[in-house]
Amino acid sequence: MDDIDIVAPIPEEYYEKVIVHLRHNFFPDEPLNNSVGLCVRGEPHEELEKHSYETLKDQLSIMAVHSPTDQVAAVALNGILRNGDIEHSIEKLDDVPDEKFKTIFSHLYNINKSLNLFQRYDVDRMFECRILSVDSDFRGKGLAVRLAEKSEELAKAEGFKIFKTDTTGLFSQRTLLKLGHEPILEKRYEDILSPEGERIFNTSPPHDSFKIMIKVLE
Repeated sequence: MDDIDIVAPIPEEYYEKVIVHLRHNFFPDEPLNNSVGLCVRGEPHEELEKHSYETLKDQLSIMAVHSPTDQVAAVALNGILRNGDIEHSIEKLDDVPDEKFKTIFSHLYNINKSLNLFQRYDVDRMFECRILSVDSDFRGKGLAVRLAEKSEELAKAEGFKIFKTDTTGLFSQRTLLKLGHEPILEKRYEDILSPEGERIFNTSPPHDSFKIMIKVLE
């Protein structure tokens, strides 16, 4: 694809374009967001955008740009996960007014907390891919794999030993499996139930499970 440029890290002047891309693609399409009706396509979402901006500031994110139009075709939003961050994020959820956002992230954070990943891998920081998103007009061209590969290169160059991803959909899971990432935990959505025994996340096929995936970098 000669008309696609891979840019790493994403420069600050592109942050707003990245957010616009996410509003039209990842925010409404991500399986858990979609299952609870968290977002309206194309419209802002304060908490998700705050989360995205904080990740962009770590200067580890990568994008694919369609050079003829300067359109953001795909992004990998990568950040640094430090020991203690998950516990801090759980505490901050108390101040979040959006109950749907809290439902999603309280489950993700608590599953992560239960694994004790920093002790397990004897590290104090990890490279974390938080969003892997391809614009609907550019899917099927291998951009997700290219961005994941470039993310690995960047992680190694920055001295990270662990590459971690919380994958909520089948397509990101398949992408990372191709690159040798291994699921260390799988939670089927049909098994995540409310206290009343009802499913919390009624995801659409083919997205049927959440996986935490890890690659140990050499």
